[in-house]
Amino acid sequence: MAAQISHKRTTPRCVCSIDPAKHPWEQEKKLHNRWHPDIPHVDTVKEGECFRVETQDWTGGQIKDNDSAEDMKNIDLSLVHNLSGPFRVEDTKGEPAMPGDLLVVEILDLGPLEGHEWGFTGIFDRENGGGFLTDHFPEACKAIWDFEGIYCSSRHVPGVRFPGLIHPGLIGTAPSHELLKIWNDRERKLVEDGEKAVTLGGVLHTRPLANLPEPVGCLLGSMDKNSDEFKKAAKEAARTIPGREHGGNCDIKNLTRGCKVYFPVFIEGANLSMGDMHFSQGDGEVSFCGAIEMCAAFLTLKCTIMRGGMEQYLTPMGPTKLHVNPIFEISPLEPHFSEWLVFEGLSIDEFGRQHYLDASVAYKRAVLNCIHYLAKFGYTKQQIYLMLSCCPCEGRISGIVDAPNACCTLAIPTAIFDQDIRPCKEGPPVGPKLINRGDLAKCKYDGSLPLTKPTCNGCC
Repeated sequence: MAAQISHKRTTPRCVCSIDPAKHPWEQEKKLHNRWHPDIPHVDTVKEGECFRVETQDWTGGQIKDNDSAEDMKNIDLSLVHNLSGPFRVEDTKGEPAMPGDLLVVEILDLGPLEGHEWGFTGIFDRENGGGFLTDHFPEACKAIWDFEGIYCSSRHVPGVRFPGLIHPGLIGTAPSHELLKIWNDRERKLVEDGEKAVTLGGVLHTRPLANLPEPVGCLLGSMDKNSDEFKKAAKEAARTIPGREHGGNCDIKNLTRGCKVYFPVFIEGANLSMGDMHFSQGDGEVSFCGAIEMCAAFLTLKCTIMRGGMEQYLTPMGPTKLHVNPIFEISPLEPHFSEWLVFEGLSIDEFGRQHYLDASVAYKRAVLNCIHYLAKFGYTKQQIYLMLSCCPCEGRISGIVDAPNACCTLAIPTAIFDQDIRPCKEGPPVGPKLINRGDLAKCKYDGSLPLTKPTCNGCC
């Protein structure tokens, strides 16, 4: 008689639950929107334990399911991103993850909370957030997306339907005090030097150049807001806008079900946090609020500690051992498309100025080329800009050595449209063949900053 093998199955333990109707600071386990090593952990998870984390949308419920873009225009960005955690991680003996270890985080499952199967994509007002093409599209806009299983569609971008690749836009470990100072010092110097000292200052127009520590709007979990500890931490806690050495807001769309991430550990317990859940995102998330931001979502995770893993696997690229970055194993689960339309961009800006091997300029050109092309098929340029932020498009650096031009490409899966968008001998659709696709919820831009317009004769 064959020996029976015992399999232990456990239901994931919920370590953070969310009520989407409440503010982040009203949740049972209060959320945080800054990075700081002294933010108290909300729970402890054991190595190998399956645990469930629920998250609120990154704005903390500021964006509503309606047909107005006023909430997008007037969003309070001092309150973002709202993160669940931190979670202290210990091994099976109760010993915490320690600085120098690697924290291996496996994403087992994720999805929308039941009853909240919707999300939004937006374009910020140029003077309140901006985006990659804010000098071309300065007005605030919004689209609402409805989820149906793995697919999504929007009443604001009709004629488009695609499968999502759900992922956390933001996940990372807590910085040490030393690493926090490195972040603040270098980002403060960038701001103090000003946009004229930055190579791309005259080409990319999102401002400020960096979001420095700001006590206004600061949420530090369960830390007492009236305490001296809170007041000190709020002055130095890092904003969550950019990705950094610990992971953070890297907006990597492939961090989905079935992937593993190897995070460096900088403090005792690692203090893992996460949020900003995306139903789908295009490479670059170009409109800034550009993924399909989920109203409320969950993740099921499992952690492993690799003792001494930072020194074994991560080579510092900077003056200290802290200048490292996470690595990850990609998931086998991704949408599969067989036909693509690809747009090329070179490092020559809209005024014809040559830039030296600049991939940002090249990618901007690829995105603009795609927007102006797809506008021939019944969509407004704002609809396409927003769509390219959230559909499963693929961005590539195709060439970075052929001086002086970097070459980037943007590939669009043609199957997501309900019409053939490929070039044909008859030309783009006109007259009765051209289907008007409506428009986004939109607010007029009433600022005074100059816009970038095509300079060639006859350009629209």
